[in-house]
Amino acid sequence: MKEQMKSALSFLGRLALSSALLVWLFRYIDWKDIIRAVKMADWHLLGWAFAINCLVQVVCLVRWALLMKALNLSASWGATFRYFFIGMFCNLFLPTSIGGDVVKAIGMSRSVGNKPKVFASVLLDRLSGFGGLVVLALVAYLFGHQVIDAPAVMIPVLALTAISLAVGFMLFHDQVYTFCCQIFGGFPKAHKALMDMHTDVVLMKARKRTAVGCVAMSAAIQVFGAYMYYLIAVALGQHVGLSYFMVVAPIVCAVTFLPSIGGLGVRELGWVYFLGRMGVDKGIAASISLISFFFVIVTGVLGGVFYVTSGPSRRVQCSAEDAAAL
Repeated sequence: MKEQMKSALSFLGRLALSSALLVWLFRYIDWKDIIRAVKMADWHLLGWAFAINCLVQVVCLVRWALLMKALNLSASWGATFRYFFIGMFCNLFLPTSIGGDVVKAIGMSRSVGNKPKVFASVLLDRLSGFGGLVVLALVAYLFGHQVIDAPAVMIPVLALTAISLAVGFMLFHDQVYTFCCQIFGGFPKAHKALMDMHTDVVLMKARKRTAVGCVAMSAAIQVFGAYMYYLIAVALGQHVGLSYFMVVAPIVCAVTFLPSIGGLGVRELGWVYFLGRMGVDKGIAASISLISFFFVIVTGVLGGVFYVTSGPSRRVQCSAEDAAAL
């Protein structure tokens, strides 16, 4: 009962934050301008933007499959496809933009066994994604700093870099990881799960080619994502340089890690802030973000279909121990 109460309060808290941010934001937005901009949008460009969103999901799926193979997990493409999209669906309403990762890992571990390896693959997948995010932000800033407002962008770029290096160091350094896991000393099962997962994570030290390849794929994903936002902006009549999107898109992506419902609210606020510095109207900036979120909802519906059509005994339920393992 206590766990159910905590879960309900957590969900209500995230819902309240997303709602409060959206209400605050839309107080300063003229809805007539948004409707007018969407009606006048170039639907051909929006179609290409949606196609790029689908391509991004395919690359993410392949990246996770490669990491599972590197950890010697024999998962079928059917199971990988199924739980990848179920995780995407759950990301729409679970904590931050990574809540669905727990559901995905639980489902796959029930399909192939070896829970520590599966959770390790999901964690490494997320870490490689964050690494690609940082790589793109740094490269884009170095080559496009002349057209980018340095004070507004440089600080979050450096913060992302520092966080990525710190997390990577903690995960691959035995003593530091063991020390950090002491916080779960009062929960023996969770502590053991975390230590077992670390054993599998460090396997990637001997698979540097796969690790580098996955980070490169993640950087490509960020490039595609930035270009998607750029196409949406052009479709709405905005002409902000592509280099600006290359830097800002990874930063806004990282913002969605904050507690919210699928990143809703915090993502829109991020785009309004950064695009506003380039003279983009608040309503248009919010529209760019909401259209991209609509793309995610459309692709995430496939995961919802998979989840709903599962037999009751096969549906994924998340326990506190499972959540602590990721």
